[in-house]
This record gives sequence, structure tokens and C-alpha cells, in this order.
Amino acid sequence: MTEIAKEVAQALIDIQAVSLSPNDPFTWASGLKSPIYCDNRLTIGYPKVRRLIAEQLAKAIHDQYPDVEVIAGTATAGIPHAAWVAELLNLPLVYIRSKPKDHGQGRQIEGPFKAGQKMVLIDDLISTGGSVLQAAHAAQKEGADVLGVFGIFSYQLAAGKKNFTEAQLSLTTLSNLEALLAIAQEADDLTAEQLQSLQTWRQDPQAWSDQH
Repeated sequence: MTEIAKEVAQALIDIQAVSLSPNDPFTWASGLKSPIYCDNRLTIGYPKVRRLIAEQLAKAIHDQYPDVEVIAGTATAGIPHAAWVAELLNLPLVYIRSKPKDHGQGRQIEGPFKAGQKMVLIDDLISTGGSVLQAAHAAQKEGADVLGVFGIFSYQLAAGKKNFTEAQLSLTTLSNLEALLAIAQEADDLTAEQLQSLQTWRQDPQAWSDQH
């Protein structure tokens, strides 16, 4: 675990973008019950936090893919972060809709883009990876050479790891559940039982939800 992972996790805690509540679960929009809730949209309202995220994403992208030619944000939460990263790297920005427009030219990728360009995708939060992998597939269909996916935070779900492996795409996030749990343990905020509950949820969120 890197210091950056803990720094970003602490920043998300400080602005209440992420919360742990294994004994009183949150209910996600899907209806799934979860011991963790993360709303990275809050980060755009805090200049110091969004600057930290943009600078670290830009550094990670430059270090891993120095030949990247275009930055893509997933609609909608990935767009502001992708814009700040594109500005720092002095690269074109595009964004990818969840589905093609049903009017006009029917575009799914908005912005200047040419087939064959090396692209990196940015999303704010990775759970199973479904939405960002759909965006990556859409970009690939239009001829993009998708180098990898970057995000702010990952729940590190077993299903997410499996989905990225099957899609043959790499995933890099600035922070993750492991870093969050490390901070919570250092602050003595979690009992051993609560920690085990979170690890169980990570392996099978649906089964955990059904039991809660």
C-alpha cells in the first residue's frame, strides 16, 4: 500500500465522501446493502482534494503510459477529473456516454478523437467495473487503442478484478478499500468482527447484502 493511497483515502474521509458502517448498512441505488458508501462527486467541491487527485492521476498516467494521446472521462462522474488531468498533461479530452445519443449524429464519444489514438479512461469509482468497461468497449469499437483505466477509489471487489482480467484491461486507482481499512484500524474505529464483515462483503456483496 502506497502513501498516496492512504493520503487520498484520508482526504475522502475528511470530506465525508466515503463512510464505513458495517453494523448499519447503506442501501445503494441498485437496492444492494453495503457496509461502505463512497460518493466521489463531492471531491469536485474541494479544491485541495480535487487538485491532489488530478495531480496524482496525471503522474500515474504519465509514468505508466507516456505515449497516451487522449484522455477520456466516463459520463458523468469521470468528466471533471478527466478534464483536469487532460489540462495537466496538455492532451485532448473526450468523454464517453453510457449509450449513444438518440438524436443528432448519435455519438457515444464526444470530443476530438481519431481511430487508432492511444486512450486512457478515467472514472471516479470502481466497484464491479461494469460501466467503465462498457465505455472502454465503446471506445474500442470506434477504433481507440485503450491503454488502461484509472480511477480515484476502488472497492477491490472480487467481481471487479475478474471483469478487468476478462476484458484484458489494466486498472489503476489512487486509493482503495485496503487503504481505507488500514486508516480505520489505526484509528481503532473497527472491531475484528467488523473488519471480517467488510472482507466478507468484498468477496461476495450480494450474499452479504442478503444476510443483512
